[in-house]
Amino acid sequence: MSKLNFAAIVVALAFSGAASAQSSDPRGACKADYDKFCAGIAPGGGRVVACLDAKRDQLSVSCKTALDGRKKK
Repeated sequence: MSKLNFAAIVVALAFSGAASAQSSDPRGACKADYDKFCAGIAPGGGRVVACLDAKRDQLSVSCKTALDGRKKK
């Protein structure tokens, strides 16, 4: 994944409110899952989050936690 794509995911998660609710570093919480399941998805418009939600049963615990924190905001 390019640095630009990763930066876009980090910004999207930060603006979504997930960053403030997590005890671990949420900026990297879903990086491995994105690389594995959603690498072909361009950031923007909620596409990455939708992709990760569609693969929820296969995601890491830290990524699920970050996504859950995002939904609570």
